[in-house]
Amino acid sequence: MTVRLPRLSLLWKVLLSTSVAITALFAATAWIVLDHAARSMSESAGQEVGASFRAYQSLWRARADRLASVSSILSAMSDVRAAFGTADEATIRDTAAEMWARVSDENAVFLVADPRGRVIASLGGESRHAWPGSLDIVRQASSKFPDQATGFVLRGRRLYHMTVTPVFVQSTGGPALLNALVAGYEVSDAAAGRLKEDTGGSEFVFTVGDAVAASTIPAAAAADAARQLRNGGNRRIHAGGIEYVPLVTALNDVSGAPLGRLAILRSFEGSRVRIAALQRNVALLWLASIIAGLLLTYVLARRIIEPVQMLDRAAAEVAKQNYDCMVVVKSDDELGRLARTFNAMCASLRQAREDLVRTERIATIGRLATSIVHDLRNPLAAIYGGSEMLMEAELPRAHQQRLARNMYRASRTIQQLLDHLLDVCRGKREERTGWPLEPVASSAAASLAAAAEARGVQVVMEIPPDLEAPVERSRIERVFLNLIANAVEAMPDGGTVRVSAGAEDGSVVVRVRDTGPGVPPEIRGKLFQPFVTAGKKNGLGLGLALARQAVLDHGGDMWVENCPNGGACFAFRLPRG
Repeated sequence: MTVRLPRLSLLWKVLLSTSVAITALFAATAWIVLDHAARSMSESAGQEVGASFRAYQSLWRARADRLASVSSILSAMSDVRAAFGTADEATIRDTAAEMWARVSDENAVFLVADPRGRVIASLGGESRHAWPGSLDIVRQASSKFPDQATGFVLRGRRLYHMTVTPVFVQSTGGPALLNALVAGYEVSDAAAGRLKEDTGGSEFVFTVGDAVAASTIPAAAAADAARQLRNGGNRRIHAGGIEYVPLVTALNDVSGAPLGRLAILRSFEGSRVRIAALQRNVALLWLASIIAGLLLTYVLARRIIEPVQMLDRAAAEVAKQNYDCMVVVKSDDELGRLARTFNAMCASLRQAREDLVRTERIATIGRLATSIVHDLRNPLAAIYGGSEMLMEAELPRAHQQRLARNMYRASRTIQQLLDHLLDVCRGKREERTGWPLEPVASSAAASLAAAAEARGVQVVMEIPPDLEAPVERSRIERVFLNLIANAVEAMPDGGTVRVSAGAEDGSVVVRVRDTGPGVPPEIRGKLFQPFVTAGKKNGLGLGLALARQAVLDHGGDMWVENCPNGGACFAFRLPRG
């Protein structure tokens, strides 16, 4: 099944092509701009995360360094060292608590432990009883003594960042470990919140294994972020309906082994809002450009298309042989010059047509006069010869009567020819009556019997005697006469002309066949046009045109058929009703 789309006008084609071009241009530009904006915002978010990480490192290191400094100062003071040597919590607190409270304004943890990690006293943050048993961090840090060791410690479900400072005394065998000072901060949601404030709004998520130790985002979102970071590294994540750009760093214990991870998250929501606003602005700009482009294209295209439409209508009129049309284009551009050229062409066609009509009229008059002279020559010759014989010789009465009859028939023939010519010119028709076609065709053949006998042509009639049709006898007889005469003239060396007729589908079809050379292919398509002839010594090609017109006037038609055995076959149809 073929679906034909409606034909679009040139104006709509221009408008559609303009809109498609603008849309394609804006689509490509928007894709480039939005992609660049997304990349830039993503890089900006990544840079912000990196800056937040560096700020975190700086802040966290400053806090750790401060605790380490305080611990070093306390461990170096003689009275504090003497109090540590008593291993009495009250003595230690009386001696070192005042100093600790003076140098520490944070809610920090400060523990005094023996070399085996057992907590002796707590100077800040939490009581000694909150740390039962021994501290593994002391044993882990012992490999770095006498240097301080810093790292993260997990106590139950709570995460701490601790600094271990050894306190040595001189003995007979050399320096001996007296105590270990363990100072640090708990990594809590409040501590993470302070980091968020200090780093410009970055989110912090501290995880140990599968558990979230502290975060600045809701617990469910933090757990979801931790799961995605554990599976996907540093790629973008979605947590709590918000997209983040992450940066993950390890949290090491005092021995340097990974204990947990810190994820610093930078929300991409602001970038998404800016990208959405950029998309909206691009869409509005595209819409405005489409409207402006279509309006401008419409105005310009109308100035171009209106002259083209005028030329199209004028060309259609020229195709209808109306050469009087004119195209008015008031411009000096290519369309104006084309319109003037078109008008000049129409003027040339009008002049050429007038010259051709004048020439054809003169030629037609000459051809018609020649044809009339040809048709009148024989009867005039009979009249001229008979009258000359009557004037110059004493002829017997019987011979005079014979000449008079010939002259009478010749004059009647001239009269009939002139009457027929006037009837054709005036469109006059005689009354149609039902005539048997056999005597009509036989009468035409009888008038050509002498010419057919002289050429050795046999005319055979195969028309049923009872086959009738309502016709104008004289015109149809002249049709038979023309077709048989053409067939006889086409066979100078003899042959057969077969005239047949029969009833077909409510009509009478007559065929005139001969055994001559047939119709030349070069004139077959224009055989029934006036003045078309080939191979005839007499006549100008009006016979077939007049014969077909007579048949058409009767409501029938005439055509030429293919003859497989050679020769020509002319057929015409007459209605029986």
